[in-house]
Amino acid sequence: MSSQITSPNTEAAILARVIQVGEKELSRGAAEYLVSIRFGERDIARMNELSELARQGKLTSQEQAELDSYLHVSNLLAVMQSKGRRALQRSAHARMASRLVCPSRSESRSKS
Repeated sequence: MSSQITSPNTEAAILARVIQVGEKELSRGAAEYLVSIRFGERDIARMNELSELARQGKLTSQEQAELDSYLHVSNLLAVMQSKGRRALQRSAHARMASRLVCPSRSESRSKS
């Protein structure tokens, strides 16, 4: 049976804690990069193969560990991408607010 709960000291769990500690704002470029990360075709095919074996109840213990690793990394990736999307939303809101509060220089020049 798959354990989708990341144990406290797997590589994915440790990295997730490190990422959560860094609550500073991500740069727009870093946020866009995080949102763009995807599994490659080979990994997707392997996850599908392992999932099918799991549905059939035919996973070996090594394959179960491999599937669990994919699940842990996938969960970590989801957290990282969520942080990226939130940073992009905050950045967009901040830009919008600054436009409302501080008109652009060209607008202020035309008023003079």
